[in-house]
Amino acid sequence: MAAGRTVPPAFPSCVQPPARRVERYVSTTSCPETSTVGIDVSPRAPLQLRPNASIYRIDGGWFKARWHFSFDRYDDPNNVGIGTLRVFNHDTLVPGAAWPMHPHRDIEGITYVVSGQFEHADSLGNDGVLEPGGVQRMRLGSGAEHSERNHSKTEPMEFIQMWILPSRRGLAPSIAQRQYTATDRTDRLLRFLKPEGAEGEGITVAQDVSMYVTTLSAAKAVEHVVGAGRGGYLYVISGAVRANDESMTKGDAAYLVDAGTLHLVASETSELLLIDTPLAR
Repeated sequence: MAAGRTVPPAFPSCVQPPARRVERYVSTTSCPETSTVGIDVSPRAPLQLRPNASIYRIDGGWFKARWHFSFDRYDDPNNVGIGTLRVFNHDTLVPGAAWPMHPHRDIEGITYVVSGQFEHADSLGNDGVLEPGGVQRMRLGSGAEHSERNHSKTEPMEFIQMWILPSRRGLAPSIAQRQYTATDRTDRLLRFLKPEGAEGEGITVAQDVSMYVTTLSAAKAVEHVVGAGRGGYLYVISGAVRANDESMTKGDAAYLVDAGTLHLVASETSELLLIDTPLAR
């Protein structure tokens, strides 16, 4: 994970949040075909689609990456994230390849393992391997170094790495991680990251941000309510879905730019990642 660019304004120029805000809604995360609990009375959350073909790609031989926002050699001041989400990188490393030790500070680095074996080491003395579904939060406030390696000598490894801008600078560096199973995220939104002080499942982060992942079976549905003053980012890791009546397939992404309900229905078995963030930084 190479060094990023200067902290940008809250929105890239291509994403303009509507002035409307929705204050009241009721929704359910159950499949509508089987649930009789919860009636969605809120407007749909507006989406701005990002087709897979529009996302920056790089092929370094030993690694391939899709960098969704301005990052390292990909310098685009008009594409700098949304809200507190600054970086969203989907990387693939060939067997045995590694990003060597490198420093960061004042970011909350979040990793989600898509496939293979993700090996981590850092200057705090931590090391270990996460399997698919594994989640890690690196707090790199006052500064630390870390590396990422494909632990396997025979199989590629895919992971998604995201940077969140923390609510406070200079925090003591730390790491937290958890290995989730496929069952944990099947046909439900699994919250794997939550704000400090929030109840329920998930690793805590020093920002008012939540992250979710789901593996939806064909024809299954989930919903998520985006609150007033908030937005987010949706990514289709695999499969195909309908997101508020918009078709999305593997590699597609979408900005959530205002409040409302996000309704997701799988056209086939699909893995999705969702970030919910305040729009203001």
